Amino acid sequence: MGAVDRQFGSPDLGRRAALALGCSAEVNRTMNHNRDALIAAARSASARAYAPYSAFHVGAALGFADGSVVTGANVENASYGLALCAETVAVSRAMADGVRGGLVAVAVIGGSPGEDGVAQPGPGPVTPCGRCRQVLNELAQLGGTDPVVWSASADGVAEMKLSELLPLAFGPANLL
Repeated sequence: MGAVDRQFGSPDLGRRAALALGCSAEVNRTMNHNRDALIAAARSASARAYAPYSAFHVGAALGFADGSVVTGANVENASYGLALCAETVAVSRAMADGVRGGLVAVAVIGGSPGEDGVAQPGPGPVTPCGRCRQVLNELAQLGGTDPVVWSASADGVAEMKLSELLPLAFGPANLL
């Protein structure tokens, strides 16, 4: 990791969206997840990627308000459209374990695997794709949170709120 950290978008946007979702600003300020530890968990998860077609390993780590962490790695398929992103795998694991809300932080890292299979990130951050943003949003809205998303690259870590990545998101509240 380089020493450069970048923050995109308005720093106030995530707080405003969280308040609109009914999440207190205090919850956003008291996240108990260490950024570097969550990125390390995502990096470790990337070693378990199944990426025989792209050779691009992605790992994701979800941090919850209770301090728990759930990880996932991308799973490719010969029918390319059926591939699963690391973030979707992690959310699926969390939901299968009965986790409904409390998502406060997400870390994502991706790149070509090194000899140990762990992603060696390039210069730009790998952010969640559109589908993953929607899947993460569903889990976040179940707990009324607006998680911070850390996307690691060789040049540093991009930090943004999920609401910045998916403004005006569609979620459970839209179906009422």
